[in-house]
Amino acid sequence: MTIQQQHLPLASGADYPALAERFRPIFARIAAGALQREHSRSLPYEPVQWLKEAGFGAVRVPLQYGGAGATLPQLFELLIELATADSNLPQALRGHFAFVEDRLNAQADAPQDLWFQRFVQGELVGNAWTEVGSVKIGEVGTRVSRLGEQWVVNGTKYYSTGSIFADWIDLYAQRDDNGADVIAAVRVQQPGISQSDDWDGFGQRTTGSGTSVFVNAVVEPENLLDFSTRFKYQTAFYQLVLLAVQTGAGRAAVLDISEEVRTRKRVFSTGNASHVSQDVQVQQVLGKASAQVYAAHATTLRAATALQLAYESRFAQDPVAERTANIAAELESAQAQVVIADLVLRATSDLFNALSASATSTTKAFDRHWRNARTAASHNPLIYKERIIGDWEINGTEPPYVWQIGAGPK
Repeated sequence: MTIQQQHLPLASGADYPALAERFRPIFARIAAGALQREHSRSLPYEPVQWLKEAGFGAVRVPLQYGGAGATLPQLFELLIELATADSNLPQALRGHFAFVEDRLNAQADAPQDLWFQRFVQGELVGNAWTEVGSVKIGEVGTRVSRLGEQWVVNGTKYYSTGSIFADWIDLYAQRDDNGADVIAAVRVQQPGISQSDDWDGFGQRTTGSGTSVFVNAVVEPENLLDFSTRFKYQTAFYQLVLLAVQTGAGRAAVLDISEEVRTRKRVFSTGNASHVSQDVQVQQVLGKASAQVYAAHATTLRAATALQLAYESRFAQDPVAERTANIAAELESAQAQVVIADLVLRATSDLFNALSASATSTTKAFDRHWRNARTAASHNPLIYKERIIGDWEINGTEPPYVWQIGAGPK
């Protein structure tokens, strides 16, 4: 693919070993506190700050603007490493990286220097799209309207993942004046916004996925973005973050159970060795789980390659190639979703076969890996993605790039 607009710097690759080495000491510190945060349900404010200060939120910003210029496969490789340390954190940053991706794509039409500067300075963007209650599917209750000389936002959002850690919120709303769907990029530090950590899921408990309430929250006119211009492969991107979460949770489970087996003294009379670490059946359990996580890892990165091609196609003056690349990105992310959920959920459950009932101790919280993977896998129902893939294979039906949830007709 030939990029026609050569004057526009792209996020086309970094030295991954050097990039990863920059963040691995932080990942290690994050991992050291993950179990304690799980027990106390403590939100990871300090770990998020470490990542901000290290420039983690700017890894996709092109080098010429002060970022790392990482490709999407490199970003998702990093997110898997972070998820291995604490699977809550990549999901907490999901909205941020999606907004960064949108601004990277918008660079094809208009300079995004100010946003790139904000990302490089460490500013993070949260997410506030979903509404609960009586709002009907296809509708949005949150409104952007004029109040005197200002534009303001009013409404309530749930699942506003990561917004409680953020400087900005990527908010989906509708304009009162013309009914257009928009993204409002709203500064968090203002009187019109209140946030709650009221997510009650059994997994991913420290992602900051709670309620955000907006009462005449001010949004600058230049930060009202037409939703129709949103980057095409956004659903695939959001899904791939969840796949990185699941893969990291699986890898963390393999590491935790391996360490438990390595140090375990008690054995069963029905076992195959005088030490559990030498029991061939136990070794088989770990070996199979390791292979399952390996396959999840490889599949995630393969799908991320399709997203990178969709990103690059945005800058080539070839609408047919761009459409083809976006179809591939959507389909590959869906195919990856279907297989990774099965691989990781099996691994994080079957690993308990390597140990005894003591592995179910709440002090160890080994179950968190399954709970976190199960929670992430429950987004974007698998059964519908399987149907979408099948419809493409049989009928060549283009997959949907945006989907919604809400109350059905009475």
